[in-house]
Amino acid sequence: MRVEPYRLSACSMALVLFVCQCWSGLAAAQQAPSALEVPHQFTLDMETAARLRPQLTAQSVEPLGPYATGRLVFDRLVAQIEAPRTAKFVWALRIVEDDQLNAFSSPDGTVYVESGLAGLAGPSSGLWAAILSHEIAHVVRRDWARRYLFQKYLENGGGAVIGLGDPSLPSVAWSDSEKASADFGRFCRQMELDADSESVMLMARAGYHPDFVPSLHHLLHARSSGRTATSLYAMHPCWEERDRELSRAYEAASIEFARRWREWYASPGGNPPVLVFAEEPTVRKTKPAGWEIQIPIRCQNLVGTVEVVVHSSSLRGKSARPEQAADLSGSGNELRQLTGCTSPRTTITFTLADTVDRDETSVRWTDVYVLDAWGAVLARADLPKLRH
Repeated sequence: MRVEPYRLSACSMALVLFVCQCWSGLAAAQQAPSALEVPHQFTLDMETAARLRPQLTAQSVEPLGPYATGRLVFDRLVAQIEAPRTAKFVWALRIVEDDQLNAFSSPDGTVYVESGLAGLAGPSSGLWAAILSHEIAHVVRRDWARRYLFQKYLENGGGAVIGLGDPSLPSVAWSDSEKASADFGRFCRQMELDADSESVMLMARAGYHPDFVPSLHHLLHARSSGRTATSLYAMHPCWEERDRELSRAYEAASIEFARRWREWYASPGGNPPVLVFAEEPTVRKTKPAGWEIQIPIRCQNLVGTVEVVVHSSSLRGKSARPEQAADLSGSGNELRQLTGCTSPRTTITFTLADTVDRDETSVRWTDVYVLDAWGAVLARADLPKLRH
């Protein structure tokens, strides 16, 4: 399963396409990206959202039953919004029952959470807050409109035009589409980081510890399809980039949370979750034939121990991404090690025999998982390929 939280669904993609088809020119779209603001008179995003609302409503349900926690969290977050007086949002939460791990928002203030992601949050109000606050931030910032205006800026040659010929003659130019695509990807990634940054402060004000945001990111990373190369054209930052770029925002929001909620356990979200940041493992060849794997990890809010598991799959097939410790034991070989993770940076070392050869019983070491005391996955990292 390809996991991209907050990706565009078919419905939300239709919203963007409708905007692009309906309106092809706006003078304000020519301003530089650093000064990009949504003009007061721009209302097309809201008008389009209103037209699509019946279709989106028909494809979703109210957050009742197992989704009731999400509704309570949503109402609490919305009550903390410091939105511009000129914006008129119709706040609502809807569930799309398609088992996907995604969420998206409409410019009018409706947030849609797909049932796979809603199930992942379950009864955890903190995880619900991490999901919903990000989408609420997109709405308040009017990121649908920002994205559209920036795209029009690029289509009209902003920052990506190559001039040809004699400077004294009328110029001939074309748009550098590759650079424009990279600029658009960079803009979208920054927009996601900005939404994350604003969402953690919204969570802190509402009583949900900001550590639930990286906790959600790590849960989704653990279910992703493996190592992916960073692309200049990607519209979402990778998990590692989110952890790195938002460290200051997490710190500021954590201070604000502690100021407002002196007794963390009594806050609406309760105590913060156990967090494990697993850095990229290093692998080196040892003598006689073997390997040494070192895995640096850092823990927050941990009481007790965590278990680090080096997981492998048979060379004859791929194994599914495990979600619990029980799934690990049935999907390949593994090596395990407990740690209290008491240092600011704890390094776990595994020594492996070089078992990869031509026979069919060979294994391929692929992943590192960190599990809590109940066997739930807290973090995952990809092992570099063992060279022979």
